[in-house]
Amino acid sequence: MLAKLARTGMLIAAIGVAGCNDSSMKDFAPQANKPLPDKILADMRAKGMARTSSVMARIFKEEGKLEIWKAKTNGRYDLVATYDICKWSGKLGPKYTEGDRQAPEGFYTVRPAQMNPRSSYHLSFNIGFPNAYDRANGRTGQNLMVHGACSSSGCYSMTDAQIEQIYAFGRDAFQGGQTEFQIQAFPFRMTAANMARYRNDPNYEFWKMLKVGYDNFELTKVPPKVDVCEKRYVFNQVAADGQTFNPTGPCPATTQPDSLKTAFADYEKSYDAAFNSAVRSSTPAPKPTIAGIKEASIVSDWSKRRARGERVPIEPPSLNSDGSVTETTRMGRIDSPLGRKMAAQDAEKEAKRKAEEQRLAAIEAAKAAKEAAKAQALAEKEAAKAAKEAPVATATIAAPSQTAEATETQSANADESTTTRLKRKLLGMFGG
Repeated sequence: MLAKLARTGMLIAAIGVAGCNDSSMKDFAPQANKPLPDKILADMRAKGMARTSSVMARIFKEEGKLEIWKAKTNGRYDLVATYDICKWSGKLGPKYTEGDRQAPEGFYTVRPAQMNPRSSYHLSFNIGFPNAYDRANGRTGQNLMVHGACSSSGCYSMTDAQIEQIYAFGRDAFQGGQTEFQIQAFPFRMTAANMARYRNDPNYEFWKMLKVGYDNFELTKVPPKVDVCEKRYVFNQVAADGQTFNPTGPCPATTQPDSLKTAFADYEKSYDAAFNSAVRSSTPAPKPTIAGIKEASIVSDWSKRRARGERVPIEPPSLNSDGSVTETTRMGRIDSPLGRKMAAQDAEKEAKRKAEEQRLAAIEAAKAAKEAAKAQALAEKEAAKAAKEAPVATATIAAPSQTAEATETQSANADESTTTRLKRKLLGMFGG
């Protein structure tokens, strides 16, 4: 059964094998021409793979892994190497718009012209974003790559040593005659448990669509034939004679090998049981995901302001479930010619603002001093006027004769009083 599925998959895999001429390969930089390590070559031979056999890559964001698969002599693919992704930017979820810093998710194609042996990031290859699906859904962006230098603003970044090997796999496959290889980029391994974890995520329907392609590869171990119609991915479908797939038009009548349909139906039954079980069991909390085009637009605006050299929050903003936006309090600007120019302009504006503040403060101080002096002068004038108009207080002095007479009278009264008291005392002593 598996061998039959493999043969069926090979008929619809659409992997070109037209050869790559010398002119497209002769100018590789030294780091792009390094051979694969002996251990990897030995593992490939043990699995029935030639050094130049066809290649395919799979990326898993949440797990942070990049896998390299190669075709064996029977046409089926097998895993040959796994690398830890050094950095990828954004959150789980697809790329929506230029500047949203999202690393893409979906099915992409790499051709020899997309390989860059003289990349500023050591080595790189463009993954082919936007593809037909992205364009049909109005998604924008450019220069999305797998590259070295461990630095990312929308790409999948590896260490220099890793990208040398990954690059070599593609280079060798092109030298063997493969004209393009497929990259499958997923938010996570699309198991029943993981799908159950993210069943309430706004990106869930998009991920369910990707999972069909994921499952097709898991069943056949051959890269699926990928088409787009009605703005959605379709996998391993063969259009009826004379009909084609239009990314934005209605899907044509299609057929699929019975063996593949049967295998897929059987797989779906076991998957549904596993999914229902996962929903009921405890699972790790989901990781942050992008909240659709609204959040992508907010981040894109932040990216534009940052690129202009403006001072912005250090980290991109995030859209919360209640519609509010979270931004870091730390601010900064990129160290670039634009950033330095903007910093100089801001410093000049700040200096002018402070000078104007000081000028206005000086005017206000002079005005206040003038008003104070005026008030002081008025107060002094009013005080002088009041002093001038106040009556003069005089003291009355008794005449000398009157004073003497009064003194004499008081003395006589005092003597009389003394005599009277003495008489009363004597009479009391003798009974008078």
